[in-house]
Amino acid sequence: MNILKLIRYKNLFLIALMQIIFRYGFLKIQHIPVALNDWQFALLVFATVLIAAGGYIINDIEDQEADLINKPKRVIIDKSITENTAFNIYIGLNIIGLLIGFYLSNAIGKNSFFGLFIIISALLYMYATSFKKVMIIGNLIVALILSLSVMILAFFDIIPQIFPENQAMMITYILILLDYAIFAFIINFMREIVKDMEDIDGDYNQGINSLPIVIGVQRANRIVFGIGVIATSLLLWYVNKNLMNSKLYFATIYSLLFVIAPMLFFLVKLWNAQSKKEFHFLSKILKLVIFFGILSILVINLNIKYNAR
Repeated sequence: MNILKLIRYKNLFLIALMQIIFRYGFLKIQHIPVALNDWQFALLVFATVLIAAGGYIINDIEDQEADLINKPKRVIIDKSITENTAFNIYIGLNIIGLLIGFYLSNAIGKNSFFGLFIIISALLYMYATSFKKVMIIGNLIVALILSLSVMILAFFDIIPQIFPENQAMMITYILILLDYAIFAFIINFMREIVKDMEDIDGDYNQGINSLPIVIGVQRANRIVFGIGVIATSLLLWYVNKNLMNSKLYFATIYSLLFVIAPMLFFLVKLWNAQSKKEFHFLSKILKLVIFFGILSILVINLNIKYNAR
């Protein structure tokens, strides 16, 4: 159980579920020709999860001093699992993930796509060992990696199936995935700053120059609030333009109740938030926003299918 906690199994489940939803709740429902068969897609999800798990482990190894202050009851390294064992697990997960990535890249005839796995693995390592200590850069990297876990489906499932006769249609599908990747990037970027506000004490002792440490919690709070207002406004515009105007009323109601409403709730609670407990709660709200936002692709496609009858 300690190993499962170390690799953040709940977060890994969400990553896998997100990719499965996009594959079977979007690409398959729309009958989009895909490059990977089902078991190859399962390998893609498995490789993504393994590399992400490795990222959590190396982050915990590098974060031991801060975690003793920020979350002493949840520390695993050198309490339940030795640092040496954790590092060996990290190496093993990355090797297996990269080998699967190498196989899949060759299977679709796009050897260069193997570089995506190398980039993600390298970014996670550099984040844990150095970039985390640089203001904003670490937040951007974590947000980017979540976005890449969405866009990796475009690279491995859609791009290899693009031909002159279907190019316009396939680019449209890639752009839809890009919309969701941008959504995930913005919300997760906000969440990372909120987590920095939650962990300010331990981060300060470890010499991490997070945004709240450099400019103060109050100013960081207002920056996240401003980004949240812009993100919510864009979501409202997107829902009106692409769902309401297309008479996808069920998808519109879903988006308003499960994506827009939690965002508004988050903004209200954020404005006066000061304590560690409050920021932890707000971080969970944003995680739910990401989850329900990703799930909306399934709701939208089912709504389209239902309306077509």
